[in-house]
Formats: sequence, C-alpha cells, structure tokens
Amino acid sequence: MTKTKAVTKKDIVRTIAEKLELPQLRTKELVQLTFDALIDALVLEKRIELRNFGVFQIKERKARMARNPRTGEKVPVQAKSVVTFKPGKEMEARVRQLDRERAIGLESAGESRNAEASPMTRPSPKDQPES
Repeated sequence: MTKTKAVTKKDIVRTIAEKLELPQLRTKELVQLTFDALIDALVLEKRIELRNFGVFQIKERKARMARNPRTGEKVPVQAKSVVTFKPGKEMEARVRQLDRERAIGLESAGESRNAEASPMTRPSPKDQPES
C-alpha cells in the first residue's frame, strides 16, 4: 500500500490564497482564525455542525479496565473526553465516488494484462496431460 501525502495547513492556505487572489500571509491569518473559532466553539458547545461537511463532537469515554499487551496485566484507564467526527452526506458521497472510480480503474488495468492466470486460476501440473 502506498503512503499518500497529508494535506497540511500550508497547502490549504496556498489553495485558498490562489483561488481568492489574496496574499498568503493574510490567508494564513484567516485560516488560523477559522481553526481557532472551531476549537473554541467545540470546547464551549461540545458540538459543531457544518452543513455538507460533517459534525465534530466531544464525547466522554467512560473509565474502564484494559490489558497491557506485553504483560497481560489489567490496568485502569481513566475517563476522558475525545473529539469525534462524522462526515456529512456530501463528503461521504464524494468518497464513494472516488471508490467507484478506483474500482473502474482497477477493472480496466486487470483487462489490459492479457489475461495472465493468477495462482488461483492457473492449472496445477497434475492437471496437465502426460506427454
């Protein structure tokens, strides 16, 4: 599996600056203000709904007992707050479209290999007629 490059804040700033024809420094300030506002709203309200994008929410994980995988010893895990994200319908639809495009690409790549037999479909030597 190939590792994909993560999109950074710098990439987002560059894209927005180009599209809006703004200086990157000013765009960086706007992006940072947006991120700060999202974090503040999440901490205060515990939920942010962004239509067609998704929902960020703070959920509380209960305290529980876990097991140390090296020793097998039971260890307590304290309760904690975690941030969750549920993608919106538009985001999910675009990801599904990407999956469909990949599947089509894989099918056409498979057809162009001149029907090479895979180990699963290749006849075994004992199935061959003796000469």
